[in-house]
Amino acid sequence: MKAVITGVGMDKVGIFYRVTQILAEKNVNVEDISQTILQGYFTMMMLVDLSRMTCDFSQLKDQLESLEKEIGLSVRIQREEIFNYMQSI
Repeated sequence: MKAVITGVGMDKVGIFYRVTQILAEKNVNVEDISQTILQGYFTMMMLVDLSRMTCDFSQLKDQLESLEKEIGLSVRIQREEIFNYMQSI
């Protein structure tokens, strides 16, 4: 089972670390990542493997989305099949 994680926010030190720290704690493996900085905005897209995840999907989603309040990063996670379906519409 895979998911797509997207993140956008003002660039600052530690963004990538904070996201991957949560993933590592939940045993979620990053398979691919694209990230860039556009005029001061950090943007990233990750493909992650959830097959060995040690928590419920909704718990992971809530924890990632809480980063918006903590560090000002909007983070969204979608299961791969839903992401692909949404992109085909």
